[in-house]
Amino acid sequence: MKFSKDFLLGSATAAHQVEGNNVNSDYWLMENMPHTSFADKSGDACDHYHRYPEDIRLMAKSGLNAYRFSIEWARIEPEEGKIDEGEIEHYRDMIRVCRENGIEPIVTLHHFSSPAWLIRKGGWEAESTVEDFRRYAKTVIGRLGGELKYVCTINEANMGVQIAAVMKKYRMAAEQEAKQQKADGQVQVGLDMQKMMENMKFAAMENMEAFGTPQPQIFVSARTGAGEEIVMRAHEAARDVIREINPGIKVGLTLSLHDLQCVPGGEKEMENAWEEEFGHVLPHILKDDFIGVQNYTRAMYGPEGQMPVPKGANLTQMDYEYYPEALEHVIRKVAAEFPGDIIVTENGAAVSDDRDRVEFIRRALRGVERCLEDGIRVKGYLYWSLLDNFEWQKGFGMTFGLVGVNRETQERTPKESLKYLGSFLG
Repeated sequence: MKFSKDFLLGSATAAHQVEGNNVNSDYWLMENMPHTSFADKSGDACDHYHRYPEDIRLMAKSGLNAYRFSIEWARIEPEEGKIDEGEIEHYRDMIRVCRENGIEPIVTLHHFSSPAWLIRKGGWEAESTVEDFRRYAKTVIGRLGGELKYVCTINEANMGVQIAAVMKKYRMAAEQEAKQQKADGQVQVGLDMQKMMENMKFAAMENMEAFGTPQPQIFVSARTGAGEEIVMRAHEAARDVIREINPGIKVGLTLSLHDLQCVPGGEKEMENAWEEEFGHVLPHILKDDFIGVQNYTRAMYGPEGQMPVPKGANLTQMDYEYYPEALEHVIRKVAAEFPGDIIVTENGAAVSDDRDRVEFIRRALRGVERCLEDGIRVKGYLYWSLLDNFEWQKGFGMTFGLVGVNRETQERTPKESLKYLGSFLG
C-alpha cells in the first residue's frame, strides 16, 4: 500500500506539549499550583522550541511530507494587545525549515492552551473572546499567511462539551459508589479526573490567586451551551479574517470524534452522542475547506448510555481501547455529512511497545486506503504524536511518539514506527 505524493502523510504536535517554558499560558499557571491536578510540570517539555530543525529533519529523513504544529497564542500575545515580533519570527523560521525539508506545514492557531490574560477576562465563556481570537488570527495570518496553505483555527473545538459530559458521569458514579470505569479514558485528552476531584477544595483559592476567579474558563473546562456558541463564533470569525487576508489558504477546525457503536437498544443513546460530538458543530463548519478528524478509539452505547470498555479488551496507556479500525468508521460517518475535504489531523496510540504502534498504524492506514478506494476525499493522515511529549494532566508517562525523548538530555531516538509510517508514501 502506497499513498500518492500529494497525500499529506506526517505527524503532529502541540506547542505547549513540546516547546517548553510557555510561561504566559494558563496551563503553565495551573501546572505550578501547589495542589495541581497535573502529574508533572511541563518545564522544558521536549525543548522543541530550540530543537525543531532536528525534529523536522527526522520527519523528512523518514519520508514524511507534512507536519501539523501549533502556534502558541501566549507567546505571540503575552499581554493583551502586545505582540511579540520575535515570536512571530520564530514560527516563520519553523515554516522555513519545513519548506527546506520538503515538509508541508499545517498550522493550528489554538491547541488547548491560552494566554493567562484571556482567562482572566472570562476565558472561553466570555463574549470578548470572539474578537480577541479574531484579532490574534489576523495578526498571525497577516504576517505568516503568505507562507501557508493549510490552517486549523481551533483544535478539538468540541472538547469542552465532551468534558462536561464525562465529568457528569464521573460525579454520578462517585455518588452511587459505583466502579469508576476509568472515566478519564472516555475523553480524548489527557485528564486525571480523580485527582481533579480530590483537589477541588484547594483549587478555588489557588485559581483565585492565579486568574482572579475560583472557576477559570480555560478551553478544556466543562463548557456551557453559551460557551460552545462562543467557540464556534470564534472559529467563524477567524476563518473569515484568514480568507480576507489570503483566500488561497485552506481553513478548517479539528474535532475529537469517537467511533460510536451500540448494542441493541442503544441506538438512541448513540445518536444523541453523535449529535453532541459532531452534529451541533456541523452548521458552523459547512463553509470550511476541510475538517480535521481526530480519533483514537471507539465508544459503545447501550440503553442506559455509554458502556464500559469490553472485558478483556487491550487498553493503551491512556485507558483507551486499542481499536485502530475506529478511524475508518469515523471518516465514513463524517464524509456522509460534511461536504469538504477530510484530513486526519490526529490518530495514534500511547503504548510502551513500538510494535503495537506499528500495528496500530498499519490497521489505521488500511482503513484510510479503503476510504480512498471508495472515493472519499481524505487528503492526509497525521499521526499523533511526533515526540513522546507532555500529555497534559497525565504528564510525561504517556508514550505516543514516533520519536523517543530522553527527559534528562533531550536526546531523540527515532522508533521503528517513524520509518514505518514514512514507508507508505509513494
